[in-house]
Amino acid sequence: MEETYNNRTSLVKGAKGMVKEAKRHATKKVNKVVDRASDEYSSHHNYSRFQDEEDDDEDFYRNPPRQDGEGYHDNEEGSSDATEGHDDEDEIYEGEYQGIPSDRKHKEGQVALGQPTSDATRDRKELEQERQADEEELAQQYELIIQECGHGRFQWQLFLVLGLALMSDGVEVFVVGFVLPSAETDMCVPNSSSGWLGSIVYLGMMVGAFFWGGMSDKVGRRQCLLICMSTNGFFAFLSSFVQGYGFFLLCRLFAGFGIGGAVPIVFSFFAEVLSREKRGEHLSWLCMFWMIGEIYASAMAWAIIPHYGWSFSMGSAYQFHSWRVFVVVCALPCVCAVVALTFMPESPRYFLEVGKHDEAWMILKQIHDTNMRARGQPEKVFTVNRIKIPKQLDELVEMESESGNPVSKAFFRIKAEVHGIYLNLMKCFNYPMRENMMRLAIVWFTLSFGYYGLSVWFPDVIKHLQADEYASKVKIHSNERIEDFTFNFTLENQIHKNGLFISDRSVTFIDSTFRNCYFDDVTSVGSFFRNCTFIDAFFFNTDIDESKLIDGTEVINSTFTHNKTGCQMTFDDDYSAYWVYFINFLGTLAVLPGNIVSALLMDKIGRLSMLGGSMVLSGISCFFLWFGTSESMMIFMLCLYNGLSISAWNSLDVVTTESFPTVRRGTGFGFCNALCKLAAVLGNLIFGSLVGITKAIPILMASSVLVGGGLVGLRLPDTRANVLM
Repeated sequence: MEETYNNRTSLVKGAKGMVKEAKRHATKKVNKVVDRASDEYSSHHNYSRFQDEEDDDEDFYRNPPRQDGEGYHDNEEGSSDATEGHDDEDEIYEGEYQGIPSDRKHKEGQVALGQPTSDATRDRKELEQERQADEEELAQQYELIIQECGHGRFQWQLFLVLGLALMSDGVEVFVVGFVLPSAETDMCVPNSSSGWLGSIVYLGMMVGAFFWGGMSDKVGRRQCLLICMSTNGFFAFLSSFVQGYGFFLLCRLFAGFGIGGAVPIVFSFFAEVLSREKRGEHLSWLCMFWMIGEIYASAMAWAIIPHYGWSFSMGSAYQFHSWRVFVVVCALPCVCAVVALTFMPESPRYFLEVGKHDEAWMILKQIHDTNMRARGQPEKVFTVNRIKIPKQLDELVEMESESGNPVSKAFFRIKAEVHGIYLNLMKCFNYPMRENMMRLAIVWFTLSFGYYGLSVWFPDVIKHLQADEYASKVKIHSNERIEDFTFNFTLENQIHKNGLFISDRSVTFIDSTFRNCYFDDVTSVGSFFRNCTFIDAFFFNTDIDESKLIDGTEVINSTFTHNKTGCQMTFDDDYSAYWVYFINFLGTLAVLPGNIVSALLMDKIGRLSMLGGSMVLSGISCFFLWFGTSESMMIFMLCLYNGLSISAWNSLDVVTTESFPTVRRGTGFGFCNALCKLAAVLGNLIFGSLVGITKAIPILMASSVLVGGGLVGLRLPDTRANVLM
């Protein structure tokens, strides 16, 4: 009896010891995340910390304490091999032949105390909390891994490739404004339909930013960027060849839809291969490619569009003018980005978030080896052998029946993806991200509204000043009679009364007589003949018709052959075309100093100080527009405004990238960028309608939204010291 009692007592003590030890390890794992979050990074931190802690857990689960305090006797000999017929340790790991370390050991310790609870029987909130803890642990470990990989050749290669994609976005924004007048005139667009081109491109970019940003969180950064850039390049090229205005609008809509995803994906992609110390500076350097896109578009427009001799025609129906050449040239950066992107790997952080350990490990090793070879240290070994994988949560997806036709299946797939993006976006508005998301949305909207609104207002005001100066220099000639004389020069900005002329350009003819004149290949867009007389005149390959002969004009014994058909290009604004493109070119160059300053000071003075200070200073600079009464003064104000506002754009891009976790970074950034395009449309419409009417409303409106947005931006959380979640 006494022996039985002693055995029972030992059994109870052993059980209590097991429970106490299990409780201690459970508490240790719960507190582990809190301890890691408060750690400071220093040179002596390494990955052995993560591995040693996990090995401690595995040792406990594999060899729990004995009943006598030293360990269990091996009572169940051969329980695994006898029942299964083989040992799991003898299996060949799928990635072993590639040198990829297995994370099987990481998973073994989870079942030693008995069968784990099935995810199907666990509460959804509990699973999400477990995933959150895993993501916090992964964030700390991934930061250390990126630091070991170093910053070198791989990051610079990706920098150039993603820079081309960002450059394409900057080009797309300015292509619309540069080709708008020429395209609408060339395609005979009535005044009631003019302006649709600018609005529909921004509409496509707005939808594309939200859609592609959300899709990048589901299918990957690289794949989404390839698709959206290919879409933009294809439809941009196609738009340069279509003749109808409706087809041209459709092509530019899809081109805008494609390029809309460039900004959110590019910044998300690049941030995920940068360490915390390098992130702010190098994301700011990446912003320079948007400025390079502006310079490229302005320079090409300045060099190509005014040269009408670069055009050709195939009959009178198909005409390829210089603005179409400009559209083709502006699509080249996008094509280069697509080609270069095919040689780059996917974001390793994205692979880890979706549970693809092997693929992520291989890419991280590629980053490490590429940088080490460039440093002359090819013998240095990538020491990471295990990476934390967050808990994978199954999504509830409604399945489509197999009997559906391909069209319905494709529609259902798109519907399901959009619904998934919407659900992911709603999580951005949940606690604790709700307040930050609202502040980011306000800052994006106000900065875009003020920037794009004034970007439209500045050139139009300068053009208005040029037109006033041009009109003040008009020359009036009366009672001129010139016979048997050939004009080999242009008559421009003149009014002639009671005169006789052979050739004309942008001239208003009043009470003039044309006798024995030969008109060959004359385009009279903008010219009219009022109460004039044509006697024995011959018209060959001209566009002069009844719409040009007004107010009692008579045609006596004159011949018209091979008249031009369709719409002809107008040359009314030739005098200012060079100036408009040159002014935009100067305004873009003024951004360069601001880009350099923001990149060098981003990590020194902080994102929020730069964001708020830049927006407030930009708003204050708007008040100096009261003194802009000359063309040179307005050009100076344009350069000053662009130079001050660029720092706000750069810091806002960095803050937005760092504010969202990896699983929602593309979705959140895409939503903010979509708001940016919506504000751009509203700014173009509102500020454009006030040109030539008043200065007070645009100045007060731009100043108020910029200063207000800057003050809101100062209340955003400082993300300078954060690791990417």
